[in-house]
Amino acid sequence: MGEENHTGPLQFILLDVSAQPEHQHLFALLFLTMYLLILLGNLLIVLLVYSDAHLLHTPMYFFLSHLSLADMGFASVIVPKMLQNLLFQVKTISYGGCFLQMYFYMAFGNTDSFILASMAYDRYVAICHPLHYATRMNHKRCLLLVVGCWLLASLHSLLYTLLICKMARKNQTSISEMVLLGISALAEHQSLLFSLFLFIYLLTLLGNLLIILLIRFDDHLRRTPMYFFLSYLSLADAMFASTTVPKILMSLMSETKTISFNGCLIQMYFFLTFGNTDNFLLACMAYDRYVAICRPLHYTTVMSHKCCLILASGSWIVSALHSLLYTLLVSRLSFCASREIPYLFCDVYPLLELSCSDTGLIKILVQTEGVVDILGPFVLIFISYIHIFCAIMRVPPTARKRKAFSTCGSHLAAVILFYGTISSLYFQPPSAYAAQKGTVISLLYAVVTPMLNPFIYSLRNQDIKAAARRLLGRIRDFLRKQAPGKGTVSFS
Repeated sequence: MGEENHTGPLQFILLDVSAQPEHQHLFALLFLTMYLLILLGNLLIVLLVYSDAHLLHTPMYFFLSHLSLADMGFASVIVPKMLQNLLFQVKTISYGGCFLQMYFYMAFGNTDSFILASMAYDRYVAICHPLHYATRMNHKRCLLLVVGCWLLASLHSLLYTLLICKMARKNQTSISEMVLLGISALAEHQSLLFSLFLFIYLLTLLGNLLIILLIRFDDHLRRTPMYFFLSYLSLADAMFASTTVPKILMSLMSETKTISFNGCLIQMYFFLTFGNTDNFLLACMAYDRYVAICRPLHYTTVMSHKCCLILASGSWIVSALHSLLYTLLVSRLSFCASREIPYLFCDVYPLLELSCSDTGLIKILVQTEGVVDILGPFVLIFISYIHIFCAIMRVPPTARKRKAFSTCGSHLAAVILFYGTISSLYFQPPSAYAAQKGTVISLLYAVVTPMLNPFIYSLRNQDIKAAARRLLGRIRDFLRKQAPGKGTVSFS
């Protein structure tokens, strides 16, 4: 937790670049130039490969795009910290930050190694077995190789990081923990609350996973931009609920209200990431509805698959970077004797209230960048719906008008539910933060909203209902083919 609770080191000092401090600005310029060239070069390769269908379906370039992603990640793990050291004379790195950097350093480095081996195998098959190349290096096998590279590298790095972390913790007198008090006031109703949260969580998972399956297994829905974004929104909702609810269930079942400080930071990071992803995806869906209703003749060109992919990827990347910024800032704070968070999960506001450090900079950041991060997509949604409403009003009362209202109604309901809760939770000065109010609103925001979204988009949506009927028909046909006929077992 804070510096007061540890006898072991909370920070390490990086001395590699400090040997010649008189040249620090020259080094900073050199490293910045190299870093920008790495990012631009590799990003250009990724964009060229994914924007060209021929390159994307060529195994060598498919592997190359993932190699470029790994190289960008590899450089981003090291160079920004080096630049910070050179420009701001900050030679230290936090205890947790050191382990985090080591994990990603090893993960991206190992991914590079495995992908280079996959590319060598691809060249071997292409040159030594050209007649079998198309079958051996099909898209499915290439995808399996790439997934295997990332997965093996991640597991390998996780193993070493956990081992070193466990050895390092032997030198500390205590492990930092925070206490989540959000549900302790209702301890007498633990069994009822456990059943309620478990039911909500299972309903959230089943509802959102069903939406994803229906869209992914239906060609018409998968190629429609609105449902493409909806599938990612459902994925974000399922992961959003999984960030908080399992810990709540664990607290109710075992009466263990504590969470480690590192676990608290990790929970806060993913909570902010998936919440922000919801925010940006709702804006993407509003833009899609605007183009469909106000610019119908240009819809297929404006909302192409490439554009949708860029918007969805951008939503995830911007959210991840935004959350990483706040997580790193909070990780550098020291905390007072009180470790009790009057909340259901770890979030920025309650952690700032417990800190003994000067939190003025973070609070200013929350009230500026954080508000822009939330209000930016909301303003885009608001402007989109003004144009949509004006366009619908100009249309005579026909079936097209009713369909326009129907397609926008579900999205508008999700927007009102999302921003109604988030504005009550975050759009207030930190001094006005009320623990009990925050606990109730956080329940609506983090638990109830992800559960309701699948119902909002499916109950009155004829396309989703039709896709569900088609999927049930496929399952029935599959079961009939697998069923034994007239006393014999069919193996076909």
